[in-house]
Amino acid sequence: MSTTTPKHDQQIAKMTFASVYPHYITKVEKKGRTKEELHQVIAWLTEFDAKKLEELCEEKVTFEEFFKRAKLNPKAHLIKGVICGYRIEEIETPLTKQARYLDKLVDELAKGKKMEKILRT
Repeated sequence: MSTTTPKHDQQIAKMTFASVYPHYITKVEKKGRTKEELHQVIAWLTEFDAKKLEELCEEKVTFEEFFKRAKLNPKAHLIKGVICGYRIEEIETPLTKQARYLDKLVDELAKGKKMEKILRT
């Protein structure tokens, strides 16, 4: 496992939330979870509710802007493990780390983890 590259970090920064969001929905619904549960997980991490997510999608905000506006959960640092080939704890770029937090939560939801575990309660 290596740390991310500046090119990789840039790609994440410039990606729009709207381009990834439908994939999150598909991923969790395919595994029997709901869009509402997905929204609960995203709200836990960012404080964005479903209405706000819709607005952010319509605005086509980049991940950079998405996380700039988010109020990151103080327990987010408890999200650990490997996602997309990177160990979250070792990612140095804050934005990339935040995007991977989100990926990891979606992943845990799709894998059927209990909501209390996902929300680090």
